[in-house]
Order: sequence, then structure tokens, then C-alpha cells
Amino acid sequence: MKSMTGYAWAARQDEQYSVSVEIRGYNNRFLDISVSLPPFLSALESRVRERAAARFRRGKIEVFIKIREYNTPLVISINRAAVASWNAALETLAEDFALTKNCAPGNGPGSAVRPPLETLLHLDGILETEKVRDSERCGSLIESALDEALDSFEAERLREGKHTEKDILSYIEKIEKLSAEVAARAPEMDAAFREHLRSRFRELLDGEVDEARLLAETAVFLVKASVAEELSRLAAHLAEFRRETAASPAPGKKLDFLAQEINREINTIGSKSPDLAVGRAVVDMKDALENIREQLRNVE
Repeated sequence: MKSMTGYAWAARQDEQYSVSVEIRGYNNRFLDISVSLPPFLSALESRVRERAAARFRRGKIEVFIKIREYNTPLVISINRAAVASWNAALETLAEDFALTKNCAPGNGPGSAVRPPLETLLHLDGILETEKVRDSERCGSLIESALDEALDSFEAERLREGKHTEKDILSYIEKIEKLSAEVAARAPEMDAAFREHLRSRFRELLDGEVDEARLLAETAVFLVKASVAEELSRLAAHLAEFRRETAASPAPGKKLDFLAQEINREINTIGSKSPDLAVGRAVVDMKDALENIREQLRNVE
């Protein structure tokens, strides 16, 4: 049994890249994987998602991948169209406001003002830069860190799942004991029911009772009032619950269904029996089952 909640972190580093992978898990009815990657590595998203989907069947899983770069080479290019546009704009500005009268040293009278190179470098769009990244090298680091993080994440889910399984089975055992107590009360309940019918017949018939008729009526009512069938189905559901817990690597959905069936049988037992001891047992069984259902929300 695995829990759906968990956390894991792993990192890898070489002389150019530092990679960290963080995984967080939450409860969810279905498998929902989200991946956060730097834009230049977006092509790796499907590979990351497939690696996670191969390991888990239910839960919301968030994968955060962060990259730090060291000494990454840059390609710097001049946007000649931007230079021409800025130059034309500056010449127009100089002409409109007679800026050519105050010429920089080296500019002749009436010549256009040419801004210093330092000024041009600060103008928007003059220089364009692009980092030269090695996607394969970075992807290799990511996959190595991802595999370690997934291993840690699964180990934590298994560790938490063992504690959850232990708690759930303790409540299953409690329900089994309580249902055995109800079964032990069945003969007394039947006897009390027969006596109740006999008393009612005497009242209705002024003390004279037709035993044959009484037995026939009692048999009809006992079929309606007996909880033997519900106890038998309850025992079968509890046994199947244990088998599924032990055999399935991801029993959550099946156990949810079995919990519903167990609840139905417990409710029917409670509605059929007026016995106070049985009523208390039913309340305790429902309380144990509610604890089971609460725990199942976190089971894969």
C-alpha cells in the first residue's frame, strides 16, 4: 500500500549546469502530473511526465525542475535595422531642434549629431544576445536527478503507506470483532423476537394461541428481521478487503468500493435489529469504518 502524499528532492551538477528536481505529491482520485521546466527545456516535459506516470497510478504529482548556469557562452549580434531606425530618429530630432549647432568635437558645423557608442549600446534593440546551451548535456543531468527524486518519492510513499495500512487493518479487525459479537447475539435476538410475537398473539387472541399459526408467522418475520445474511456478506467484504490490501500495489479504488459495500451491510444490520447491544456495536462499526474511509483518501 502506498500513500499519495510525499516529498522528494535531488540535484546534479557539472562545470556548466546545476540541476535540482523537486517532487510533491497530494491526494487525488486520478493521476494528475504537472511539470515545471525552464522554457528552453520544454521539449523534455513529455519525457519527465512519462517517467513519473510509469511509477504511479493515482495522486496529484508536481515536478519542479530548476537550472542554474555557469559560464554559458553568449552569441551577440547587432540589429542593423534597429541601428538604422535609431540613427534616423536622432537625425530628425537634431534637425527639428537645431541640435547641430552644438557639435561634439570633431563634427563640422552643420553636420548631424552622432551619439557616442556608449549611448547607442543602451538603446533598446541595438544588441541581441542568445545563450549557447547544450540541451542534451542539461537533459542528462535532469534525468539522473529525476530518477533519484522519483526513487526517494516512491520510498516515502511506501513508508507512509505502511503506517496507513497498519491503521486501516486495525479498524478492519475491530469491525470483524464487533460483527462476531452481533452474530453471537443472534440466537437471543431470535428468541426475544419469538417471545414478542407470542405475547402479541396472546393479546390479540385473548390468551389462546394457535402454535402452528404462531410458528408460521414467526418464520415469516424472522426472515425479514434476521441479520444472518448481512453478517455473511459483511464477512465476505472484510475478507476481500484484506486480500486486496495484501495483493494489489494500488488498491485505493477497489478499497473505496468495498468500504461502500461494508457501510451498506452495517446500516442494514442497524435498521433491522432493535437490540441495544447490537445498536451499540453498529455505532462502533460505523465509527471504525469512517476512520477507514478517511485513511483511504490518501491511498494510491
